[in-house]
Amino acid sequence: MAIKTGIVGGAGYTAGELIRVLIGHPDTEIEWILSNSHAGEPITKVHADLLGESSMTFSKTPDFNSVDLIFLCMGHGKSKSFIEEHSIPEKVKIIDLSHDYRIKASGNDFVYGLTELNHKEIAKANKIANPGCFATAVQLAILPLAKAGVLNEIHTHAITGSTGAGQAPSPTTHFSWRDNNISTYNAFTHRHLKEVYQSINEYTPSYDKDVNFIPMRGDFTRGILASVYSNCDLSQNQITELFKDYYKESPFTIITDTNPDLKQVVNTNKCFIYPVKYKNKVHIVSIIDNLLKGASGQAVENMNLMFNLPWTKGLYLKPSAF
Repeated sequence: MAIKTGIVGGAGYTAGELIRVLIGHPDTEIEWILSNSHAGEPITKVHADLLGESSMTFSKTPDFNSVDLIFLCMGHGKSKSFIEEHSIPEKVKIIDLSHDYRIKASGNDFVYGLTELNHKEIAKANKIANPGCFATAVQLAILPLAKAGVLNEIHTHAITGSTGAGQAPSPTTHFSWRDNNISTYNAFTHRHLKEVYQSINEYTPSYDKDVNFIPMRGDFTRGILASVYSNCDLSQNQITELFKDYYKESPFTIITDTNPDLKQVVNTNKCFIYPVKYKNKVHIVSIIDNLLKGASGQAVENMNLMFNLPWTKGLYLKPSAF
């Protein structure tokens, strides 16, 4: 029996990517896609690449009785308001792609949906807080070290494509500013740092070192490359085996001994990890597609686990050639 799904906030980049994945998923049916600003209009007016793939129109009101699961694809702060304003039946599972429920707090019964960290808890959960895109790339680079208890102070530069800023226009997203340009933003203060610290503390509650994070805007559309380094006493062989062992049951996270480039993972749900020892330091390159592994693809991973489906079902496994 197909999983019946609803999407709230259907006009953004993450919702568009989610629609594409769910249309091709053999065990799901999209019942409705909610958008207040485009209600009554065909979804192809916003997501033009879906011409010929779907004839659905945007809805204005949700029908919770028709679905098993809803995806919340709204801006930060809006998911919490939506849940508070609507009476969602307990039988309806929720996957929230915003920041609203990622950080543990009193009364927050959402499970943090980093599949490589919490897949057993996700399989039993009714509510999932999907991780942030930067947080996903950085955590996958460092969690094996955290679990082994050898994580020292971390230095990270990570560059993201323009889709990471969402679909709404802003001074730093329009083409004439972004093209042939690069800049840093929210240095040392990015909201995703809270997620990173929270996950480190799952393994090392006493961790009191800095995770220094410099986010960067790239002049490309999609993808994240995180360059992470830290002091480390382990040998190259020990590091490689540590990472391979940690991710041995994670189908999308691949340890490579060749320096990767971003195009290898764009349009896939893969994460490539490249850990290399330099003198007393380990350097880790982590690359993902920010809209798939960093958002909608990971949300579908979570859905698969919640409904006892194979982890990889319905997700892209092969990169584009160019």
